Amino acid sequence: MKVLHVIPSIAQVRGGPSRSTIEMVGALRSHGVDAEIATTNDNGSDLLDVPLRQCIEYEKVPIWFFPRFSPSIKSLREFAFSSQLTTWLWLHIADYNLLHVHAIFSYPSTAAMAIARLRHLHYVVGVHGLLCNWSLQQGAGKKQIYLTLVERANLNHGKALHFTSQQEQQEVSKLGLESPSFILPHGLSRPVLIPDARHQLRQLLKAPQDEPVILFMSRLHPKKGLDYLITALEKLAHQRFTFVLAGSGSPEYEAEIDNLLVSAGIRDRTYLSGFVADEMKDIFLQGADIFALTSHSENFGVAVLEALAVGLPVLVTPGVALASVVEEYQLGSVVELDVAAIASGLQRLLNNPQESKKMGDRGRELILEEYTWDRIATRMIQVYETILDGQPIQDLP
Repeated sequence: MKVLHVIPSIAQVRGGPSRSTIEMVGALRSHGVDAEIATTNDNGSDLLDVPLRQCIEYEKVPIWFFPRFSPSIKSLREFAFSSQLTTWLWLHIADYNLLHVHAIFSYPSTAAMAIARLRHLHYVVGVHGLLCNWSLQQGAGKKQIYLTLVERANLNHGKALHFTSQQEQQEVSKLGLESPSFILPHGLSRPVLIPDARHQLRQLLKAPQDEPVILFMSRLHPKKGLDYLITALEKLAHQRFTFVLAGSGSPEYEAEIDNLLVSAGIRDRTYLSGFVADEMKDIFLQGADIFALTSHSENFGVAVLEALAVGLPVLVTPGVALASVVEEYQLGSVVELDVAAIASGLQRLLNNPQESKKMGDRGRELILEEYTWDRIATRMIQVYETILDGQPIQDLP
């Protein structure tokens, strides 16, 4: 089975979907699927320094990179137009048995679906939360026009829509799309444990070894509800804690967050790490005491999954799709997107360290049993085989 995954960007600055696509392709290949990625050299405001128009091994998976059109106008740059990707897809898409498209409202995904339709190639679409209510409300006019004129037909001709949670599936059902759908969460590679992560983190923070650390690790974006979280932390000024803000965003939004930290009076208790990856990311996750993500909307929440996998209790809002799992298995606190509720939830976790540890232990056990890439890849292959065998997607176990 030869499967091509198309995504606008696999740069780390683009967040969870880019990371999970690389890991999914790696897992599929380990199960015998000849899976590749086609993408652009997008890297946010920059470009990745990679060979173009050839298949290279990148982060242990085969990837075709094509040049992104990079005008000075940000909205055009973000659209990730690539004429060379278009030409390559037209010439080579028939070399594959199946196409798996990631994300929508972007040129590479739109072009891939349109070409697949013309070439009569079956395709699956992972929308990565872009059809959820909150996302559609951002730039609503442009997205509605784009959806009506272009993307709706592409989505309706797909063999299946891939959702990562029941919450995402329910929200998108209101759009009346015709394609069948299935739910399959993101996976996770088993974390390599760092025995002295707690010690290393507090050395980095120049904090006492018993200092409670609250961690936010995600893209810095208005969607993440950081204004609520920071204002809630202001209400806990009487408590001991250090707040770690790990992530990056636009320079304008980073400046806005820095100003908010100052006005909340917790700038001197906050460590701004910027974007972190690899061992440093592991030290932050494994050395912290509480993970907080107070988003307006998350179709899944990969960062929450990573936190739970190393035994961190989490505080999340209902907009985070994994909130239902957190609540069902008591893996932390699920609170409304409200300053007082967030402050109260954090205080409960801080004041009950033994109970918080039990929550973290339950989370680690559950995630490492149910959400490994090995398990997810096996189920994704079943989806592919069902489609290629001409069977209805509703017959999936």
